[in-house]
Amino acid sequence: MAGTEHAGTRTTDGPAASGGPRTIAELLADHRPRTDREAADLARIAPLAAADDPYARERPLHVTASALIVHPAGREVLLRWHERQQDWLQVGGHGDPGEEFPGAVALREAREETGLRDLVFWPSAALLHVVVLPVPANDREPAHEHADLRFVLATGTPAAARPERPGARVRWLPLAEASTAARGEALRESLARVTALLADGAPAPTSP
Repeated sequence: MAGTEHAGTRTTDGPAASGGPRTIAELLADHRPRTDREAADLARIAPLAAADDPYARERPLHVTASALIVHPAGREVLLRWHERQQDWLQVGGHGDPGEEFPGAVALREAREETGLRDLVFWPSAALLHVVVLPVPANDREPAHEHADLRFVLATGTPAAARPERPGARVRWLPLAEASTAARGEALRESLARVTALLADGAPAPTSP
């Protein structure tokens, strides 16, 4: 599986979070930052938990949710080619109107972008990483920032990964290779945390 790319169809199965869905406020209250940068980002993101619509794109800083998808048995991570940024990144994105729970947003986006139907939170539905990321302006929107809440999802069927559309490639990489290839400091930190989870012997995922 390592280093292979796949093409195929899209699926939009409804999200489900193990242990029940959790709000932004609940997730942030339980999260302990591990670096000074993460502590500063968490302090900026926390007020959004009380906002009417923390996902609204009109906000200069708004919430997004993403996930690192792993195949624990193969010690691999799935990355998606991001055409706008010209980089391999984790899956994820914006909340849709009416969505409330970040974990559900991350799971929906992961399923849409990879076609994987057996994704589960691993080793729990807790946050992996909290980070504020700058997004440059383009012809549709001004420069803004994403308050990204990151989770870990696991699959037992890595060969079933398919991108949502042509050109949106997905690729399995060994964790060490993914960490070397990652251009962004935040993604490298997220990958380091996933590597630590695997080293700690986190239990294998169970099917939903």
